[in-house]
Amino acid sequence: MGRIIGYVRVSTKGQLDGYSIDQQIGEILSVYKEVVIYEEGLSGAKERPVFNEVLSILEKDDILVVTKLDRFCRTTKEGLQYIDMLLEKRVKIHILNMGLIENTPVGKLIVTNLLAFAEFERAMIIERTQSGKAIAKTKEGFKEGRPKKFTKKQLDNALSMLNINGGNYSYSQVEELLGISKSTLIRENNKRKIYTWDFR
Repeated sequence: MGRIIGYVRVSTKGQLDGYSIDQQIGEILSVYKEVVIYEEGLSGAKERPVFNEVLSILEKDDILVVTKLDRFCRTTKEGLQYIDMLLEKRVKIHILNMGLIENTPVGKLIVTNLLAFAEFERAMIIERTQSGKAIAKTKEGFKEGRPKKFTKKQLDNALSMLNINGGNYSYSQVEELLGISKSTLIRENNKRKIYTWDFR
């Protein structure tokens, strides 16, 4: 039999009061006596150095223990990626409030439920987005898509500076001066088909 490795973390200040590291350690020790527990402290960063270390040391027949799914991952999608990776290494994952995830019918059932929940999450996001758009469309001045980063006046000024339009600068120089990307300048220039007229 492999090693039993526990992982506990606190991700926000609020959790220091609600679901503390001590509480998580207590829950793991009530199930496993012979366990090495790794603690991830309070961090605002997305990276989890301790968790990454745990992932790197896990080997075949080891069991990774966490108290809840949200201690293991931030999103269902992320969780499924980690589960796939660990099952590939023949590591078992025990999420205490869900069950043991391994290459067995029960383990696969848990993963299937997670997949179903991920699909449900995606469907809810799409539904919220669509209903939000429907409401927004009823409001005056609604425009679908991303808001324009630069105004027409800014783009007019940038295009007029280009040497192909009679100005003194190349695409790269205008990009550096004004912070408008070369691809945006080319796209806008092609879209408008600007021509320089000589009125002399």
